[in-house]
Amino acid sequence: MKRILVIAGSDSSGGAGLEADQKVIAAHGCYAMTATSALTAQNTQGVYGIHETPSEFVQKQVEACVDDIGVDAVKTGMLASAGTIAVVAEAFQKHDFKYTVVDPVMVATSGARLLPESAIRTMCDRLLPLTYLVTPNIPEANLILKESGQPAIEVESLDGLKQLARAVHRLGPRHVLIKGGHLPLNAQRNTADSDSEKKIIANVLYGKDVDEVIELAYQNSRNTHGTGCTLASAITCQLAMGNSIAKAVRLACKYVEAGIKDSINLGRGSGPLNHFHSLQILPFAPGGFVDYLLDRDDVKKSWHDYTHHDFVEKMGDGTLPRETFKYYMIQDYLYLIHFARANALAGYKAKKLDDIASAAQIVTHIRHEVNLHLEECKDFGLTQSDIEQYEESQACTAYTRYVLDIGQSEDWLALQLSLLPCLLGYGVIARRLHGLQSTNPPKEPNQYLTWINNYVAEDYTSAIEKGCALIEKHAVKQSPSRIEDLVSIFVHATKMEIGFWEMGARA
Repeated sequence: MKRILVIAGSDSSGGAGLEADQKVIAAHGCYAMTATSALTAQNTQGVYGIHETPSEFVQKQVEACVDDIGVDAVKTGMLASAGTIAVVAEAFQKHDFKYTVVDPVMVATSGARLLPESAIRTMCDRLLPLTYLVTPNIPEANLILKESGQPAIEVESLDGLKQLARAVHRLGPRHVLIKGGHLPLNAQRNTADSDSEKKIIANVLYGKDVDEVIELAYQNSRNTHGTGCTLASAITCQLAMGNSIAKAVRLACKYVEAGIKDSINLGRGSGPLNHFHSLQILPFAPGGFVDYLLDRDDVKKSWHDYTHHDFVEKMGDGTLPRETFKYYMIQDYLYLIHFARANALAGYKAKKLDDIASAAQIVTHIRHEVNLHLEECKDFGLTQSDIEQYEESQACTAYTRYVLDIGQSEDWLALQLSLLPCLLGYGVIARRLHGLQSTNPPKEPNQYLTWINNYVAEDYTSAIEKGCALIEKHAVKQSPSRIEDLVSIFVHATKMEIGFWEMGARA
């Protein structure tokens, strides 16, 4: 995980400054550290107050991060004063950071002044010659030129942007990125004279080893608060992750473009970007998928109907008619054959040897479970040959073919979710019924106690643990939309289990 140090001001509304920087860095999978140069009271409509951090304290924040955690790249934003700029320049010299990205924040989107003119000279003289990349917009670039004693450049076309980039580059930074957001261009790459002509936003990257124009489609959006902070932080992350300067800038520009496109309207002024447009957040922590699954409102009813079905309750108190249970056991044997087939198919669909071996172990366990099943059937006067002469019930056929169809048409994990209600549910049911034998014992010895004990036995409990662990390992790699698909499969298979109880109860 790359370590990014941000030296900038705080935006109380969260759309720009340190708050935006940290969102960008998190969205890029990097680790953010901060040295706060100032606090601001602001929102989407304006800046209502600035409280500067003493430069000496900014220095302490920087050194604390460098000395302990270390820094792979530095990004600066609002530096607030000449003193803080001097402190940052000293840190650049002392630590010789490989990547330093300076966003020369001078004026907020709302028009508020964020850096005194006297401090701009310090930035030009002391900071820019130590900077790997500086990212001014057009007004900032001309202020830099003015304070450096250079003539301003009136920009009316793409050529003007290129001239501006070269002029700033002569002041010492290794690379310059002129942001063209203040100057939408027409199709001929000249200043657009009307809204209908606004077609292109051009950003010009220039340096000793690069000369590139990154063109983006113009977007008519009010949600541009913090675009400069966001772009600079995204570039910093891309550089830290090993990308070339040109590729880092291209990727960061696309990131910002998507952030504007996918933004939502917050506030009454210039709203923020959507910094997490490409981040897919799972609704559970690693190792918590099964718990999340069973706790969902759209799962709970079916799961309860399955695990507390009247058929189950009558097994628990021993009142289920013997002939009913016998028919269930016949169909359950036939089901187990297909259950073994499905797990064998899971082994075929698995791509890693450990997962293939796990599937084989489950099939072996099913073989053991079938043996126990047949032993129990003997108590009810049923032999294996007797059972195998019975026709599958429609409920058994529907359930098992659904599972096998999922196995054929979907991936390994989907197949596991279709099998999970049986694997997990029998253990849940048996544990509850086992507990009832002591807390609420039947009046007569329970003739179904063998069935209950088989599914609370250590070998079955171990099979559940292994099966759930396999699912957990793969669930955390899925997208949120895929999780929804898997939940639907689980619910449908659970309803098939309910149908299996109904089939038994009607026998």
